[in-house]
Amino acid sequence: MIFLIDHNLKGHALVFFGAIATQGWLDIVPIRFVMFAEIKLPIDSDDRVVWRFAQENQMILLTANRSMKGKNSLEQVMREENTSASLPVITIGSADRLLNDSEYRSQCIESLIEIVLDVDSYRGARRIFIP
Repeated sequence: MIFLIDHNLKGHALVFFGAIATQGWLDIVPIRFVMFAEIKLPIDSDDRVVWRFAQENQMILLTANRSMKGKNSLEQVMREENTSASLPVITIGSADRLLNDSEYRSQCIESLIEIVLDVDSYRGARRIFIP
């Protein structure tokens, strides 16, 4: 599964991905984290552009703070464009805890792996908060 990492989680993603690898999950589940720069997506892209890009490329957006208000907010985009085939957006409840709390990070990993292992049952769910 490919995760599009929101631009504000770049450093967090390195720690998160490292923990996933350390726990051995990459030997079992194919997971790849892709940054905006890697795919040449401008960091100031609005939520509609980011969501559409992720969906068109079969990526799950991993974020911590996408907007909930406005015509191009992530919430509005999902309300208008989400279908039963859409991949969910995964939102980390506390990005700071992800960095500083190993137990919380492990809980986030557990939630993420659960989603990856049964991704089809999460299609259409719009947004999933982890842990």
